[in-house]
Amino acid sequence: MELKWSIRLIRLAAIFGLLGTYLGSHISASGSYEYRPIHAHILLVGWLSMFAWGIFYRAFKVKSQKLVTAHGWTAILGVFGLTLGMWFYNINPFHFSSTFTLIFFIIGGTTLLISFALFIVVTFMVSLKEEMKS
Repeated sequence: MELKWSIRLIRLAAIFGLLGTYLGSHISASGSYEYRPIHAHILLVGWLSMFAWGIFYRAFKVKSQKLVTAHGWTAILGVFGLTLGMWFYNINPFHFSSTFTLIFFIIGGTTLLISFALFIVVTFMVSLKEEMKS
């Protein structure tokens, strides 16, 4: 299970890394900084956090597979929800109502917060690989 989540999170991290660096180059070329917070969050939670979680799942065996799945899905939904919500809230390219954009942003951020809390629990439920070989 951890191997599946490891590669899934690392692949998504790579996609977010490309998207974040593309957005950064767009910011640099256009001289417009309106996308700066979105760019930063795509790289921090999309690239860095997802990559770190993927490496963690490659390195450790977790005692609860349901917890791995819950963390993985809240991570994915949270990263997409937060970054899209931030885009909707700050830029509002589709002219959604301010209530919708705020709620979308809050739900995405809250889901990501839950994901980080679940990851804390995951770190206390690991078996070291050396222990598994004995």
